[in-house]
Amino acid sequence: MALWKDTNSGPAPAPASSAPLPSGPLPHREPEKTNVAPLSPDSARRPVKETQRLDMKESVIASDLTIEGKIFGSGHVRIAGKFKGDVQVDGNVTLDTGAHLEGLVKASVVVVGGELLGNIDNAKRVELLEGGVISGDVKAGSLTVAAGSRMRGQVEFGWDADTRTKSETKGFGNA
Repeated sequence: MALWKDTNSGPAPAPASSAPLPSGPLPHREPEKTNVAPLSPDSARRPVKETQRLDMKESVIASDLTIEGKIFGSGHVRIAGKFKGDVQVDGNVTLDTGAHLEGLVKASVVVVGGELLGNIDNAKRVELLEGGVISGDVKAGSLTVAAGSRMRGQVEFGWDADTRTKSETKGFGNA
């Protein structure tokens, strides 16, 4: 007993003709050229965040690299390896899982999935991901901390230049 009704009551279509395949080598065909740029698999996986400007490029320090120095400029920086030195960019800094950064970080958005030994200064947003470690002070507009992350240091968030207290601008007892 069938559980569906067969709506094809006509005869079955005839199978495709079985013409013999040509023998010998096949003729060479050039691939068709298109004006479409190939997509990177990484760009398909990573969504563009609201703070990430499309006109900025991302520089990557690969997981098998160890670099010592300073990074200054505009653009995004993704660190998957080890970097020792200060990072100051007009863009985002991302520390991947397993990465290690030792130095001061100044950027718009700082995402820590690895280990940061140093301070984060004047970031709009800091995200401490699961497994991420910060050993240093953080000053940011907002801070997101995931379960399973660790931090040792002082944190100031939610403050900007317009909302500083009188004690910060004039000092204690100097009113």
